[in-house]
Formats: sequence, C-alpha cells, structure tokens
Amino acid sequence: MKKRYLALLMSTLLTATMLVGCGSKTTEEAPSTQQETVAEVENTSTEDTAEATQSETEEQGSESAVETTGETVRVGSLKGATSIGLLKLMDGAKNENTKNQYEFTMATAADELLPKMVSGDLDIALVPANVASVLYNKTKGGIEVIDINTLGVLYMVSGDTSMSTIGDLKGKTIYLTGKGTTPDYVLHYILSENGLTETDVTLEYKSEATEVAAVLAEDTNAVGLLPQPFVTAACTQNEALQVIFDMTKEWKNIQGESGSALVTGVTVVRKAFAEEAPEAVKAFMEEHKASAAYVGEDVDQVAAWTEEQGIIAKEAIAKKAIPNCNITYIDGAQMQQALSGYLQVLFDQDPASVGGKMPADDFYFDPSTTK
Repeated sequence: MKKRYLALLMSTLLTATMLVGCGSKTTEEAPSTQQETVAEVENTSTEDTAEATQSETEEQGSESAVETTGETVRVGSLKGATSIGLLKLMDGAKNENTKNQYEFTMATAADELLPKMVSGDLDIALVPANVASVLYNKTKGGIEVIDINTLGVLYMVSGDTSMSTIGDLKGKTIYLTGKGTTPDYVLHYILSENGLTETDVTLEYKSEATEVAAVLAEDTNAVGLLPQPFVTAACTQNEALQVIFDMTKEWKNIQGESGSALVTGVTVVRKAFAEEAPEAVKAFMEEHKASAAYVGEDVDQVAAWTEEQGIIAKEAIAKKAIPNCNITYIDGAQMQQALSGYLQVLFDQDPASVGGKMPADDFYFDPSTTK
C-alpha cells in the first residue's frame, strides 16, 4: 500500500512539473493518460519516475533561462503613448525574465526626465521626437537616438463628415492645444502643403486636450485636432463624432513612400553609456523591439497594463485606443530617414523647436556598433 501511494505521488509530481514548465503554451498530454490503470502506474518504479522528473526539470530550466548581461539599465519614460511599447519589457523585468536588469522611472512631463539624462541618472529615455533633438543640442552631442517607438497619434475629429480632403477645411475653425507646440507645427505644415494658409482657417488654441474634447462635446460640427487616447475617449462619449483625418496618413500623402514620417516618440541613450555597455544597449534594443511587437499580439493584456501604470485611465478606452497609437520599433537607416525629415519640418517653422539647430549624423545610433 505504501509503495502504491509513493508511485502515485511521484506520477502526480511529474505531471505537475510538466504543466508548470509549459506556462502559457498549450499543455502536451502527460505520459500517464487518463486511460492508464492503477496497475500500470504501480508498475512504474520510483527510481525511473524520479529520473524522468529530473530530466524534465533540467530541460525546462535550460529553455526558460535568460542569458543576462549583468548590467543594470536605468530607463525613463512618459505616461503617454510612447511608453505603451515598453510595457511588456517592464513586466518581464518585474518577473526577472530579461537580459538586463532594469530600473524604470515613469514621469508625467519630459522636463522631469531631461535633467536626469544630462546628469547621468538615467541611461535611456523615451521622449518626444523634438525633445530628443533639444537634448542632443543641450548635451553637445551627448545622446543618440536608438529607435522610433511611436509614429503619429494626431487625428482630426468632428461630427461634420462632409469633408473628404484637407482642402475642405477652408473656412472652418480648428480647435487644438498649444500654439508653438508640435501639433501646431504639424497642422501648419499639412495645411500649407495642401494650399491653405492661416487666412483660410481659424485656429483656436486651448491649453489642454480635454478642453478641445469639451468643445467637441458641445458642438459636434466643430473640428478638433486631438492625440490618442483623447480621440477614442471623445468618440466613445459622443457617437456623433468620428475621425475625419488621420494626420499620419496626411503626412505620408505629402512625403511619399521615400520621405519622412510623422514621429511622436523616440528612444535615446547616453552616448557614454552606449560606449561603456554596448552589450546592454544591444540587449535593450532587442527586448524593446519584442515588447513593441507584443502590443499587436495581445491588446487586452497591454490595455490592462496601461490602466495599471496610469497611462490610460480606463482599460476599456485603452483597448480601443491602442491600435490607433501607432506603436512601433524602427531603427537604423530607416529611423534616420523618417526622423530627420520630420525634424527638418519643425526646424523650418521654428529652429527653437529642435534646440536651435538640426542634429548631425551622430545623433542617429548605428545598430551595427552593437554587433
């Protein structure tokens, strides 16, 4: 009786070990199927079962082990769309399943991150594209851009669906945030490239996106320029509203396939850190790329993380907004082409928007240096 109990116990442990090792993958059928009789189980020796269990454990351990760099990388980001592609990596770091060790800092404004990059208290930061250029100039070339993490998140919203081209905005009043901000520069560029000037439209500036959304709630025929997730929130609260122009697509229509892109967020690294710990930078780039790709694989999980991290207040809104946030990962020559043209458009309107001068080629990180 004791022998029978021991054999059953070891068989159960074997099955449990296999289930744990499979994790979220589809569980394969254990060697002891439901059709096996008690007699068959008794015929399995305790020694053989123990050896099988040890073999399974060793095999699963080698599959799940992550080769670490031994570096601790301090990463700063903003509570906005630019951090969404980082969330899977943050979860992996929390569960000690990443190549680097990470310390994450999430701020509400770029001004909180810039001093830490200048002082060396952060190694990597996810910031607005033009802020990266400002930081480059401020540190006299002390930072590099390693990837684009978010493309355009700007959309034009209205209940007036009669407009099909940008030219149809002539005579309209457009509500947007902040004169002299990147949304303002983007709008001016797209209007001008479609033959419109400030005399053709009326621009009404608000201090916050919530104020623009409030105007649209009161007058559905008004036209508002909003970023995600405010676009989704406004359209969810008032079904009469909808997106009439995707500014990322409008930018692409102007630039063409070989031109620049409308860029929202980029990832920068301190040049000194990249030189001191190239393997850590390489590991981060690989893990960030995988993390960004995960956004398109499991929107439900990412939406839950955005609420947990305070990026988007409600998970339901996040689920609808995330697919339109243009989370991406672009590095190398493609990154330089997309970003340099975007910064040039801003520079042409206001040099101060990119730090006074266009960044040189060493602003763009060369991935081949990490190979």
